[in-house]
Amino acid sequence: MSDIRTPIVAVLGHVDHGKTTILDRIRKTKVAVKEAGGITQHIGATEIPIKLIGEICKDIWRPNIKLPGLLFIDTPGHKAFTNLRKRGGALADLAILVVDINEGIMPQTEEALSILRTFKTPFVVAANKIDKILGWQSAEGSFMKNYAIQDDFAKRNLETKIYELVASFHKFGFNCERFDRIKDFTKTVAIIPVSGITGEGIPELLMVLLGLAQRYLVNTLKLHVEGRAKGTILEIKEERGVGIACDAIIYDGTLKVGDKIVIGGKDDVIVTNVKAILKPPPAREMRVESRFQRVEKISAAAGIKIVATNLEKAIAGSEFEVVKSEEDIERFRERVKKEYEEIAIKTEGEGIILKTDAIGSLEAMINEMRSLQIPIKKAEVGEVDKRDVVEVSTNKDETNKAILAFNIKILPDATEEAEKYGVKIFEGDIIYSIIDSFKKWREEMKLEREKKKIEALIKPGKIKLLKEFIFRRSKPAIIGVRVIGGELKRGALLIKLDGGKVGEVKSIQKEGKNIAIAKFGEEVAIAIDDITIGRQLEGDEVLYVEVPEKHAKVIERELLGSFDEETRRTFLEFLEIKRKENPFWAK
Repeated sequence: MSDIRTPIVAVLGHVDHGKTTILDRIRKTKVAVKEAGGITQHIGATEIPIKLIGEICKDIWRPNIKLPGLLFIDTPGHKAFTNLRKRGGALADLAILVVDINEGIMPQTEEALSILRTFKTPFVVAANKIDKILGWQSAEGSFMKNYAIQDDFAKRNLETKIYELVASFHKFGFNCERFDRIKDFTKTVAIIPVSGITGEGIPELLMVLLGLAQRYLVNTLKLHVEGRAKGTILEIKEERGVGIACDAIIYDGTLKVGDKIVIGGKDDVIVTNVKAILKPPPAREMRVESRFQRVEKISAAAGIKIVATNLEKAIAGSEFEVVKSEEDIERFRERVKKEYEEIAIKTEGEGIILKTDAIGSLEAMINEMRSLQIPIKKAEVGEVDKRDVVEVSTNKDETNKAILAFNIKILPDATEEAEKYGVKIFEGDIIYSIIDSFKKWREEMKLEREKKKIEALIKPGKIKLLKEFIFRRSKPAIIGVRVIGGELKRGALLIKLDGGKVGEVKSIQKEGKNIAIAKFGEEVAIAIDDITIGRQLEGDEVLYVEVPEKHAKVIERELLGSFDEETRRTFLEFLEIKRKENPFWAK
């Protein structure tokens, strides 16, 4: 029989609910404070050997555990990372869904539940931040031991929070209960109250995970290492003293120094030989660890660094596997090519450009843009260069002249071209911050465009001639008016209630000064050419501003809802006048 491998446990949940903090508590590290914006950006891996788990769980340890330990995958928690989390979900044998017990199920919790359901991954709920429950005295160690010494007020508050969670999960079709009350873990999802800050409940969390793995995975042969190594590349970077290396997770088989491996690359697959395998010390996060030990071989599941030639051309997020023949390589090539083609985008149409450091983050950004209904001209892994800027500058819509760049270099010539062509580049190492900045800029651009469009429109207006203020009857006629709807601009054409044309407003005066526009409620004097008061006008009529048909269409379709009640009524009255003459006017 093949060896029992380490179970892979994905840690999922909403942003800021404490995934990395819980792992920091288990491994006694401070990864959470080192991450950009406090947000996990890439999948990371930490192996916790069974000996260390035994020390953490010493008060509640059961000696019949046969597993070598647990490999935790820390997955990004913001909604932009759906696809990266899917990779985590797909790799995982089990999962911890971290939920802030005080906030409950949030949007990314829902997404995580969807992923777990899709992959049929068994999971437990870590109800985190119990240290913030009113009256609760949190302490390191066993939750059950600490629960026994709480006062009734604190216990009631905790029970209320747990049953609120139970009710919330029930709405999504999951039957949940506090772990110590469950008889059949195959039918009920365990809720384990924990605190990432104090360490309370961590022993129970680890023991429930080990129990699930031992009982339901070992016995069904799901945790047995078989054959050649297969894994996922997490990140490629230069390591001091060894050159280019890649962080990877082996999820099946055994990898040995000297093995020939094939990896997905930028232009083609990369075939190379493993020169060295570097393993982080136990309970150390691979993304931030600096001291590694060399090993000759390693079996799944494990987070490692692989040292080999030509790795600089590999794509983060791609799979790798050990190969023996050209046929193996060709099969892998076809599969990877198909996967990248399904993800990458290249069109001749209108749209923004997305550039990222890895397939997973590219998928995430594409999905986010699609959810916002923003067109994409190109989406690919790699640096931003001059060609990207020139390409995106051909967009007709100014709000599409943008490049979103996650965790990659912007080449100097690209920056120069961007300034020249008026292209906006959004860059950074937190995806959701890049997207938020882009959305804010896009809204500002749209508002500016709308403002200019609105300023150029002739807007509705309604005036009442004031017969007692006739200053001149003709050449030009000058009379006092009150604006009783909308606005009146210099140069506006006026019409009567029957649609008859009156003339153009040559000037507007208020308190002896010329003004360009009179607003609702103002009383002003206006000069009208080609009209005689006493002939064409009596001097007490209500007149309307003539809105050109093209402008009326834009107003009715896009702006009517933004007008105040008087302006809206004025415009609808004007439309009625015009459509009495022609029912299809401005339709």
